[in-house]
Amino acid sequence: MVYSSTVSPLCHPPPPSSSCRVHMWPALQEKADEDRGGTVATVNRTRGLLPYFWRSKSKEKVFRCGGSLISACWVLTAAHCFPDGSLTKARRFSVILGKNMMNESDPTVEQTFRVEEIILHDGFVQNGESFNNDIALLKLRARSGQCAEESSSVKSVCLPPPQQNLQPGVSCEIAGYGKEKFGLWYKSQFLIEAQVNLIADDVCRNYYGNMLSDNMFCAGRPDWSQDACEGDSGGPLVCEVGSTLFLFGVISWGDGCAQENRPGVYTTVTNYNQWIEEKTGLTSITAGSMFPQKLR
Repeated sequence: MVYSSTVSPLCHPPPPSSSCRVHMWPALQEKADEDRGGTVATVNRTRGLLPYFWRSKSKEKVFRCGGSLISACWVLTAAHCFPDGSLTKARRFSVILGKNMMNESDPTVEQTFRVEEIILHDGFVQNGESFNNDIALLKLRARSGQCAEESSSVKSVCLPPPQQNLQPGVSCEIAGYGKEKFGLWYKSQFLIEAQVNLIADDVCRNYYGNMLSDNMFCAGRPDWSQDACEGDSGGPLVCEVGSTLFLFGVISWGDGCAQENRPGVYTTVTNYNQWIEEKTGLTSITAGSMFPQKLR
């Protein structure tokens, strides 16, 4: 059975004074997560990561998915996180930015927003058989005319240029509050990060056949020791290029967690730059270059 693999959110390049395009990890202490193969971060290390919660009729907050802050008012996530499709009520959702522990809150660093609008890709079909076009946008409801504010714990992530892909074997990072072991009934209480390597499309098709569309790619460790798991859906796969983190993938699905010959599958973000621009109106976040350009 194919399970939805899952992780948490990231956004567009802020003004030149911002540090969105600079990758400088803060000093932190970690402890190994032996089952899932990641590390428990005591500081929100992967920038812009956040869980978001569904508000039930009883007002109880229930964790749903992760995502990536791509600009002050927009979060990129996975479409399959919304099983009701176009009937989903945006007002039932809230987004928390800068969170590091699920059951503990720190209002001095966290930022919480209600969701104003949910935009699912028109090409995504919620039938349990295909995860093609598994991508969605959340528009945050501004407070006093302002959405997310950049801080030491809340930063946006940069989008790569359209159709720009990295070579197989490149090491990237994923993160989220997903289950620490396949089959557990509970999710992690800590934000967990893991390292995965990009896998060539032809190799991935050997594993998944025609379940893999041109809008997906695979990533995993050579020893299959690290992976996303249930509860990480919608979260980021980020890769560092020239000291800058870029959002290349949205955690989409997989077969179990960290199983041999069953890598995680991710939505290819660079296939959707035009769609993101059309829906957000933010041309500046979907164009540009990852590499230094020669001066003319």
